[in-house]
Amino acid sequence: MDRDTVVPDRRQIPGPNAREWTDYHHQFAAPSTYVYEFVWDASAAAAGPFCTDVDGNVLLDFTSHVAASPLGYNHPRLVEALERLGPVTPGKIAGQDFYASLGGTVDDPDLPGPSQLMARLTELTAHYDMDTVFLSNSGAEAVENAIKISYQNGGHRGVTFEGAFHGRTLGALSLNRSKTVHRKGYPEVGGVLSVPYCACDGDCTCGWRTDGPGGNVLADKLHPSRGNLDPEEVAFLVLEPIQGEGGYRVPNDEFVADIASIREEHDLTVVSDEIQAGLGRTGETWGVDHLDLTPDVITSAKGLRVGATVSRADVFPTETGRLSSTWGAGDIRAAVEGATTLDVIREADLLANVRERGRQVRERLADEAPEAVTDVRGRGLMLGVEFDSTDRREAVVAGCFERGLLVLGCGYRTVRLLPPLDVTEREVDLGVDLFLDAVAAA
Repeated sequence: MDRDTVVPDRRQIPGPNAREWTDYHHQFAAPSTYVYEFVWDASAAAAGPFCTDVDGNVLLDFTSHVAASPLGYNHPRLVEALERLGPVTPGKIAGQDFYASLGGTVDDPDLPGPSQLMARLTELTAHYDMDTVFLSNSGAEAVENAIKISYQNGGHRGVTFEGAFHGRTLGALSLNRSKTVHRKGYPEVGGVLSVPYCACDGDCTCGWRTDGPGGNVLADKLHPSRGNLDPEEVAFLVLEPIQGEGGYRVPNDEFVADIASIREEHDLTVVSDEIQAGLGRTGETWGVDHLDLTPDVITSAKGLRVGATVSRADVFPTETGRLSSTWGAGDIRAAVEGATTLDVIREADLLANVRERGRQVRERLADEAPEAVTDVRGRGLMLGVEFDSTDRREAVVAGCFERGLLVLGCGYRTVRLLPPLDVTEREVDLGVDLFLDAVAAA
């Protein structure tokens, strides 16, 4: 497949082979979240945002596996690193709790392993004085461990935001406020307070701003004389620098300033959930880098191929055994992929490309999108396109699929666009053409 010339080539979507594969899958699989009947043929040609399904259709993937594949398909640096690694067994040991060398020296390894991955993460968070990492298997586990280390430093309550999504383990679910189906009927971690996530443009209508003593709903609750929440009881505040599942909502500057002021006044531990927004997706290494807010903990996963909870040494517990893993947490293969991904983002200056290609998408949509598009928002290549109704959004997602473009919904009326970080100008134009065609048809 020649990435410079390939175009989407659809025959029948979904085709008979895809239907056979999905029917077979559902004979055994528990009900889950299935967003399209696309069956990737991992043995067929793929490059960048282009992939082939089991019926030979060539599709343009603007989902990046929900931001979990920031370099798209078969990036040559990742392929080369994994070929050099070879079939190492046992490969699935905990990169956190076992020591492993992949050859060479600590400063000049033949391949980066878990230790080098952690070193890279501390380099990327040094501007927040972070110097310590705990690796895990997933984003939800990264959030779970952020909760645990926050409790370690006092308090038994947490603050989350309306529209939030932080994962599907029970602790992370307790922080979710995006859709009822995620949480209903499940027990929760107690003491979690939810407050509005202010993405208002102009006058605040979400309920965050108040006429109370603190000027916003959280500051009012924490006010020393007129509030009803003791700041000493609050172990953490967790937020997404751009809400993902909640609709790709971007916080406004006044809201962020309020959070920064509350953090400073009450010495609250702020957790920035970077599972989707991190690793360059927004045009900065971390989504919180866009905000005038200093996080105390960063959680990462998806494109990192592992879960990672990053903070300062004084935030982590000092007792061994308080945090631990014996399987998979930053295992050898995942560490090679994660560290190499970070290297490619830096060496190829992909942050600049993310900003430029994101600008290209927004400019085209601003010029050409019909009235049914009510908003285009986001940062970098984490973009949400909102429609005037859920039905129209669903029709656009289906229409894109029929045309060979993979996109996903989020929130209630929004389509998210997540091309790989190295997407080209040509590929963006191809994708936007297909997207606008689907919008017109819907």
